[in-house]
Amino acid sequence: MSKDRFPVKSGLEIQVCESSVYLVARESLLIILVLSFLQRREQHRERDDTYLLRNRFGTIIPLDFVGTFSNRWSYGIAFGATANKVMFLFSEGYQPLLVPQWAQAFVLLIGGIEVGLSHFPFFACLSSEFGLVSSILGFSYSLIWFVVTILYIIQCPHGQFVGNYETVVFYWPSLLCLAFLLGRFLHIFVKSLRVRLGWELQMEEKPFLEAHQAEHVRQLLRTRPRQERNKSWFQTRIYEWDPCFQFPSRMIGTIVLAFVCLYLFIVIEFCVFVYVRDALDVFEDELESYITSMNQTGTPALLQVKELINITKEVWVVTILPASLTCVSYLFHILACYRKHIKRLWAGDKQFLPLKFHNPSSSESVVAIARYSGWQIAYILWGYLIIHVMQSLCGLAITYSLVLPVIHHRALEMLRGLGIGILTVSIVLGLMVLQVWIAASFFLQPKMGIDDKQKPLALNNRRAFHNFNYFLFFYNALLGLGACLSRLLISCVLGTWLIARIDRTILQSGYERADMGFRAWIGMLYVDHYHTNPVLVSFCHILITGHRQRRLQQTIKYWCLHQSAGPRLSARSRTRWLLLQTLINNPELVRLRKSRPGLGSQELTQSLLTCSES
Repeated sequence: MSKDRFPVKSGLEIQVCESSVYLVARESLLIILVLSFLQRREQHRERDDTYLLRNRFGTIIPLDFVGTFSNRWSYGIAFGATANKVMFLFSEGYQPLLVPQWAQAFVLLIGGIEVGLSHFPFFACLSSEFGLVSSILGFSYSLIWFVVTILYIIQCPHGQFVGNYETVVFYWPSLLCLAFLLGRFLHIFVKSLRVRLGWELQMEEKPFLEAHQAEHVRQLLRTRPRQERNKSWFQTRIYEWDPCFQFPSRMIGTIVLAFVCLYLFIVIEFCVFVYVRDALDVFEDELESYITSMNQTGTPALLQVKELINITKEVWVVTILPASLTCVSYLFHILACYRKHIKRLWAGDKQFLPLKFHNPSSSESVVAIARYSGWQIAYILWGYLIIHVMQSLCGLAITYSLVLPVIHHRALEMLRGLGIGILTVSIVLGLMVLQVWIAASFFLQPKMGIDDKQKPLALNNRRAFHNFNYFLFFYNALLGLGACLSRLLISCVLGTWLIARIDRTILQSGYERADMGFRAWIGMLYVDHYHTNPVLVSFCHILITGHRQRRLQQTIKYWCLHQSAGPRLSARSRTRWLLLQTLINNPELVRLRKSRPGLGSQELTQSLLTCSES
C-alpha cells in the first residue's frame, strides 16, 4: 500500500480553504467589533476617552459557563458546529508554524484560540442583548459558514476510504448544526422586529432566580411532601425527569459536542481500518506468492496467518457497534451522575466524595470549569478506542475458544476442555464457600439476640480453630496465586471499561488525587454548587428585592414630603424625581442613558440615589 492512499488536498482545495478562512476571519472580527461597540461598559474610570467613546466597546461574554439555563440547546448546537475543527486539533493537523517538538503545546494553544475566535460570533450573537442587530450578524455569519462548507463538499465530494460522498459523511453534522443556527437567528430576528414595531411586548430582563430554582426551594419548604406517584420501568431503572432541576448550558454543549466528535472519530477510525485492511490484503498476497515459490513449504502456517487476519478484521468491524453504544451510554450516564452528585452537594452530603476532596482548592476548582468540557470529550474519544480494542481482544478469545473448534469439527474436545475448566473453578469457589460455612457454624459464638442478623465476632472452639488455620495455611498460599491473577485481570478489565468515565476514579483509595480527570470533575461540581445552589440564589434574590423595595419606598416618601410642600417644588425637581423612580424600577435603562460632559449617566444616577437616601 503506497502513501498515495492517504488523503492529500489538491491545489484547488487548498485555495478554497485559504480563501474561506480569510473570509470567515474578517467576518468574525467585524462582528466582534460591532457587538463590542454596542456593549456599554458597566464600570469605568474617569478617563479622557469617556466622552468620546461614551462607554462603548465593552467586554463581550460568549457564554456564561456557570449560570446560564436559557438557550441551552442553541448553545449546544453552536458547540456541535465546531466539531470538525475540534477533531482537526485532536489529530494535531494544525501546523501553521515549523517549531521544535517541545514547542508543540504553544502551537496547539494558538490553534485552540483560533478555533474559538472563528466560532466566537455564534455564541456572542446568541447571548447578545441587542436581538435585532445580533440576529442579523449571526444569520449572515452562519450563512457564510454554511456556504463555505457546501462549496467544500461540492469541490471534493468523494474520498479514497469511504468512497462516494465521503466529505458529506464527515460534514453533515456541521451542516445540520449550521442549518439549525440559521433558523434560530431567523426566529430571534422576527421576534425582535415584532418588539421593535410594537406588535409584541418586550421580553423582561433575565431573572436572577430561575423558575426551577424557585420551585426547588418551594419543594424544600413544604411541610407535607408530595405523594409519590407510580413510576414506570424507565423512570425507575433508567432516568426520571425532575422539573426542579435543569442542566447548565455548559453540560448540554459538552454532551452535544461529544456526540458529534464521537461520530467523527468512529468515521476516522473506519477509514484507518480500511487502509490497514487493504495493506493486510497486499501482505497476504505477497506471503502466499512467497510460500508458493518455496514449493508449498509452510502451507499450514500460511492458513493460520490468513485465518487470524480474517477473524481480526471481522471481529473489529462487529465490535464497532457495542463500543459505540457503550460510549453513548456513558454520555447519558454522565448527565445522570451530574444531577445526582450536585443534588447531594446541595443537601450538604459529601460522603460520596473521597475525604481529600471535601475541601478542594478554590483556584483548582475555577480552572476545572475550563478543563472539564475539553477533557470529557478527549476521555470519551480515547475511551472508545480503548474499549474497542478490549472488546476486539475478547471477541478474538471467544472466537478461538468456542467458535473455531466447532468450525474445525473439534466441538467435543472444546466441550471437554470447557467442562474441565468450569469444574476446576467451581471446586475452588466451593472450597472457599465451605471455609466460610465452617467458620460460621463452628468457630463463632451463638447470636446474642433473636433479631441479630449475624453471629457476633467472638471465637468459639479455639483449639479446633487453630488447627483449621494451620492446615489451610499452605493451601491458601497456593490459592493466593490465582486470587492475585484474578485481581490483576479484574483491575485491567474495569480500568479499561471505565476509562471514559470521568465522574469516577479508577485508582485505588488514597490515590484519587493522581486522577486529573476526576479532580476536574470534582472542581466543576464545587463551582456549580457554590454559584447555582437554589437556596443560596433564593437568599440573594430576597436580599436584592428587599433592598430595591426599600429604596423605592424611601424615594416615594421623600417625593410625598416635597409634594406636601406646595408650589415651592419646581418642575425640574419633579422631573428628576420621576426619572429617579423610573430608573429604580428599570435598572437596565441606566446604561442606555446619554451622558453629559463631565458626568456620566451612572454618576448622575448615583448622585440622584445619594440625594434620595439623604
